[in-house]
Formats: sequence, C-alpha cells, structure tokens
Amino acid sequence: MLPNRMQLNRTVEDQLKKLKANTGITPNISARIAFFRSIESDYIYQPNIEYKLDGSLNLDKFTWLGKTQLVTELLLKQKYPGLGGKELQIAWASHVEHGIAALRNHRDLASFCKNIT
Repeated sequence: MLPNRMQLNRTVEDQLKKLKANTGITPNISARIAFFRSIESDYIYQPNIEYKLDGSLNLDKFTWLGKTQLVTELLLKQKYPGLGGKELQIAWASHVEHGIAALRNHRDLASFCKNIT
C-alpha cells in the first residue's frame, strides 16, 4: 500500500497552493478531487517515465487522503497490480498532476464548484 508519508512534485504543489489562494480549498482536498478526476478520465501512469517527488509539502497519508484512503489505495492496486509502496505513491502523484490540470485555473470557489459537478 501507500507509504505513511507522501509528497508531490514542486510544480503540482505550486498549482495546489495557487488554487487554495483563489478558492480557499486546501491542497489536500483539491489533490483528492484531482486524483479522482484523473482516475475517471482513464489516464494511465507510465512507470518507465521518471517522475520527481521534489515538493516541500510532505504530509502523512491520512492528511492527503482523509476518508478516501481505502478507496484510493484499492483503486491504485486495481489499476497497477504490479506496483507497491513508493511506486504506488508516484502513480498517485502522477494522477494528481494529471487531474489538477483541469482545476488549477479557477479564480473563485463558485467556478471551481461548477467544474467538479
């Protein structure tokens, strides 16, 4: 399963922080939304492509995932049965990066909410 401490890459972190400044939605909540949007889009993480986890926001698994932890881990294991631990974290981070692309440019909470429904 996923490691107890997880992080994203710096670019995604910056996008999540900008989104928080515009909408008030914390990075962990918007990361959850981005992850599930990516899963729904049929995006596939490519393990052979190097992915850096160089962000400074190193949070515990429960903070990142909250009550979606079990579902998130099960979806990752189902989609990537050959991956474990750190590799699953990178797959999760890749999905967050993919999903945040559709969310990162919202200027207020109202437009954000219209986009996620």
